[in-house]
Amino acid sequence: MRPSPTCSEVRSVATIHSIVPACAVLVPLAAAVLILLSRRHEKIREGWTILAAAANFLIVLSLLPQVLAGDRVACTLIELLPGLDMAFRVDAFGMIFALVASGLWIVTSIYSIGYMRALREHALTRYFFSFAVAIAAALGIAFSANLVTMFIFYEILTISTYPLVAHTETEEARKAGRKYLAYLITAGVFFLFSVILTYFLTGTTDFQPGGILAGTGPVILQQILFVTFLIGFAKAAWMPLHGWLPSAMVAPAPVSALLHAVAVVKAGVFGIVRVVCYVYGIELTAEIGMGTLLAVIAGATIITGSLLALQQDNLKQRLAYSTVSQLSYILLGVALLTPMGITGAMLHVPFHAFMKITLFFCAGALIVAAGVEYVSDMKGIGRRMPVTMLMFSIGAIGICSLPPVCGIISKWYLVLGAMQAHNLAAFLVLITSSVLNILYFFPIIHTAFFEEPESGREGVREAPLSMLVPLAITAVGSVLLFLAPDVAFLRLVEVAIGELTGVLP
Repeated sequence: MRPSPTCSEVRSVATIHSIVPACAVLVPLAAAVLILLSRRHEKIREGWTILAAAANFLIVLSLLPQVLAGDRVACTLIELLPGLDMAFRVDAFGMIFALVASGLWIVTSIYSIGYMRALREHALTRYFFSFAVAIAAALGIAFSANLVTMFIFYEILTISTYPLVAHTETEEARKAGRKYLAYLITAGVFFLFSVILTYFLTGTTDFQPGGILAGTGPVILQQILFVTFLIGFAKAAWMPLHGWLPSAMVAPAPVSALLHAVAVVKAGVFGIVRVVCYVYGIELTAEIGMGTLLAVIAGATIITGSLLALQQDNLKQRLAYSTVSQLSYILLGVALLTPMGITGAMLHVPFHAFMKITLFFCAGALIVAAGVEYVSDMKGIGRRMPVTMLMFSIGAIGICSLPPVCGIISKWYLVLGAMQAHNLAAFLVLITSSVLNILYFFPIIHTAFFEEPESGREGVREAPLSMLVPLAITAVGSVLLFLAPDVAFLRLVEVAIGELTGVLP
């Protein structure tokens, strides 16, 4: 990465007022309405989904040149109270999340059509409607100018994804849905409390590089507020607030991909990074000792999540616990409170998304084409479904932080961040995690390609092209991000770090 500019080298940031951020949120909402109106016409309904996903990505992409130039794009919707607006403001870090959510919505929509048709799933209008609203909520979170706006869209994301978790309507699915709501609605109460207390202390909830809370109250109150923020962002699935995530694996594979790669869990870790860097600020977080607390939580979650993944025979459950572990890489990176650590944290948002969505797409393809849900049933499946398992191997290699997949880049910055912070424990956690990742992924690859196929699978073939093409795109994308990380995401991180340079130790 190019050296971060010093404070004197950072030019003044221009704020450009535009309705484009609002359009990015409104397009998926409009698509949701059109999906409902087209409920009796399957192809039209699916057409609205694909058209909206493509249009939405282009709208988000149109903001990229301005953000890369170091400017912000703003849009105020409603003034709620003095100093309290419902507003959007697009900066470099928000742009990373928005590109991930809007870009992967396209491939997930195509994949969903193939998956749901192949299994003859019911309630498809509800499914695609909920998906569109969830993407709108994710973009609202990404573009939020303040905590109030983020809270509104954060809760919309919770409500809109509940029908997706409970989609199959089995008793297990209903139970998982109730658990999902119990965790995340309760967390939402803590989030709301945190927003109100922040406004009480500062008179604003706006995100600002360097934070807004310094000098606003006693240390013990700032520490309590930090903890309530962490609980509020339970979507980050840090332990022990992770239980909703493995349970939600009862949902269809495209929903698992949404939960684990595109929207829900990324909203959680995105929110925590926002709070550390743009509400508290790096200096205040260090002064009150909350970086240490966050690092301990993240380190424990990384190792425990990996150990639990090792014990799972159900493939989606193994991937779920892998996600629990991998998300805390982002928390550990920001907890290090160093430029390199935060760089690694921000980069891991898109890189993990591409790798993990590939793995869940492959898991769905195995269910559709071979009826395989368990690792122990995958003997020789790579000989019947070579493309699927090759793409799975790419995603797994990336999660293990090995080349030539992008996971190694974000892990490298995290390791550098640990060295910058002189934090040996964080360094050991990262190295141990990589070893554990190899232990729970490589046996799957070995089983699929090198063990004799089970009898009765002679007729097994690859999943439909509508599923195979999306998983190939995300797998190849994971490799391309390794070969050319500077095309978009690394440059956006550089801009974000440049904004924070004046407050980084």
